[in-house]
Formats: sequence, structure tokens, C-alpha cells
Amino acid sequence: MMNCCVLLPAYNEENAIAQVVAEIKEHGYPVVVVDDGSQDRTADFAEQAGAVVFRHKQNKGKGQALRTGFAYALQQGYDAVIILDADGQHAADEIATFVDKAQQSPAGIIIGNRMHKPLGMPWVRWATNHVTSAVVSRIIKARVPDSQCGFRLIRRPVIEQITLSTDKFDTETEILFEASRRGFAIESVPIRTIYAGEKSKIHPLLDTIRFGRLIADFLFRKGRHGF
Repeated sequence: MMNCCVLLPAYNEENAIAQVVAEIKEHGYPVVVVDDGSQDRTADFAEQAGAVVFRHKQNKGKGQALRTGFAYALQQGYDAVIILDADGQHAADEIATFVDKAQQSPAGIIIGNRMHKPLGMPWVRWATNHVTSAVVSRIIKARVPDSQCGFRLIRRPVIEQITLSTDKFDTETEILFEASRRGFAIESVPIRTIYAGEKSKIHPLLDTIRFGRLIADFLFRKGRHGF
């Protein structure tokens, strides 16, 4: 049986965090919440719901929140980390889909795919995901239909071997680049699309620029060092 924990990077999610933590724990998984400098009671509600909580005094970005959670997971000896969004956009009952896939496949990363049936997904989000996923898939030479999906399982060896330099939402793409560079396979599983009017924390212009810089840097290093 795979020994996993669920990691929730969170920023100002006091309205949803307690329910998300409770639903995950109902399925038998330990929950780690990294409160990334929230200005509300996200950390308090997560702790009351039974999560292990780490608090960043200031907002450092999702990348830093992920690294804090990864460090804890490695320290505790978990075989894999399952990452969900803290706003309720990912269904806790689908965690089993990732675990089942991981037990059948040696892939280092298993990522959710909403693009097979994106009902309710804002068209701007759909278009962005479609373009970025096509670019990422071409660069790493593996089909990743929904590269921006935050619902994913990452095995311990991937976390141990990759080196991350980004701090914001581009970290999710950097993880795919670094895992591919290290020779880890990346596979996908279909998941439901859940939207209830949540406001995205992604900044369209700034995060597009970060995405472009990340790609340019990866291709430069690949050309220079041949990896």
C-alpha cells in the first residue's frame, strides 16, 4: 500500500479549507496545509479540521508553499505527495484514482486531466490550458493534456531529485520540466471539472511572462548542456 499524504497550498481560503480537509481525511489520508501568508483564518480552520499546518508569515507564492510541503513529506518518509487545490475545485473522492494509477504505473508524476470534459471551465482558462499544455507536451516530448492542473501525485524520488527555482504558479510547470529532464514518465488520469465561481489567483499577464521565461530558460539549458 502506497504511503501518501495530501498537500494543500492555501492562501485566503477560510471559506473552503475546513470542508476540503475534512473530506480528504474521510478518505483516510493525512493532510498537510501550507498557509502562504493568508490574511484570514485559513490556518486556524485547517488546524481545527485536523490538518498539519505550516504558516508562512508572508505570501511567498505557490512554489514556495509546495517546497515547504515537500520538505515535510520527505522528512516523514511518505512514498508520494498528492497535491490538491484548497478551494474545493478538486474532489477528494478522486484521490483514489491517482493512487490506483500509481500502483499500476511506474510514472513519476500522475496529473489530472480536466480537458477531456471541461464543462463549466471558463473559456479563458480552457484556452490558456490548451495552449500551455500543447507547448509543454512538445518540449518534454510526452502528452500532457492539462499541464496546468494542480491535482497531481508526485512520487518521492521525483521530489528528491528535481531542483526548483521558481516561486509562483510557474512552479507547477517547472516540476514537469525537471521531472522529464530526470527521465521520469508523466501520465494523466481524467478528473471532473468543478467550478463554483471561485476567483483565480493566477495573474494572466505576469504568469504568462513567467511561463515564457521558464520555457526560454529550460530550452537554453537543454541546448547548452544537452539534457
